[in-house]
Amino acid sequence: MLIISRELVDKIIAHARADHPDEACGVVAGPIGSDSPRRLITMENAERSPTFYRFDSLEQLRVWREMDDRDEEPVVIYHSHTSTEAYPSRTDISYAAEPNAHYLLVSTREELGREAEVRSYRILDGVVREEEITIVAE
Repeated sequence: MLIISRELVDKIIAHARADHPDEACGVVAGPIGSDSPRRLITMENAERSPTFYRFDSLEQLRVWREMDDRDEEPVVIYHSHTSTEAYPSRTDISYAAEPNAHYLLVSTREELGREAEVRSYRILDGVVREEEITIVAE
């Protein structure tokens, strides 16, 4: 189960809406071993695409080094889908390289109106398992 603050979820949704129609992406870091998302790190979608995202390799290296320096790890890796449901694509699954991370997806597709669909998954060895999200006031 992913336990995450309302503030972080709202910021992730805002990032997804701001980057629409392109997919947004980023990380929520937390203390190593805590499974506690604390610090939002928005990242650039190097693809600048409405159907695909990829972290810029230099930005990712900088962000991962910064997390190491702060004794943090990527607790949540998130991105948005702009015209489909919040479910990992085959490409998303193939790029899921953090075995302990929660993969959070936000759908900003128009038919949802003002509500954004937010779902979380664990992805390990190509196997996708949806998990419950508990959003807490913090």
